Amino acid sequence: MFEDRKDAGRKLAAALEQYKNSDVLVLAIPKGGVEIGYQVASHLDADFSLLISRKLPYPDDPESGFGAIAEDGSIFINQNAALGIHPRIIDGIIEYQKKEVKRRIKVLRKNRPLPDLIQRTVILIDDGIAMGSTMRAAIKLCRVAKAKKIIIAAPVAGESIVGEIHKIVEGIVILEIPEYFYAVAQVYRNWHDVSDQEVLKIVED
Repeated sequence: MFEDRKDAGRKLAAALEQYKNSDVLVLAIPKGGVEIGYQVASHLDADFSLLISRKLPYPDDPESGFGAIAEDGSIFINQNAALGIHPRIIDGIIEYQKKEVKRRIKVLRKNRPLPDLIQRTVILIDDGIAMGSTMRAAIKLCRVAKAKKIIIAAPVAGESIVGEIHKIVEGIVILEIPEYFYAVAQVYRNWHDVSDQEVLKIVED
């Protein structure tokens, strides 16, 4: 159990000690991953930025999703989860999330481009991995951008998704893999949806 995202970030940073002073690039997925990523980057003395990746939510259940889209247009769709959704509806959801991606780049990253990923070791961070869609879209982006190594790091994830993601990256560090995993929030004592203002305060600190 973590007190909050700051506590989780510090503990994750300690687990990533081997990457200290090794010119890694820490990329956090907003909004929940930003405090975690900031703590990790600070501890590792690493470059830090935000990588925008958005869930593609079900039309009638925005808390769940069938895929994700990253800021370069890389898309991951879980074909089983998308069964029964009309292609036109999927296209509409993708277009809507593209607009939100642009908004987040403008507001949260001040329209700054992503750092150059070519031949760099990238640590991709979120506050937890549930379905894994946003992380998979982010991984696709890193591959397209020619990152040398991709390391996935999060305080919590489900066992099956850890196994799946492990196959497509160079490393994965997860602090808690609960036997009964139903939501990222279950391992945090203090949990809330992060606002734009909180993200800006962290990155401008």
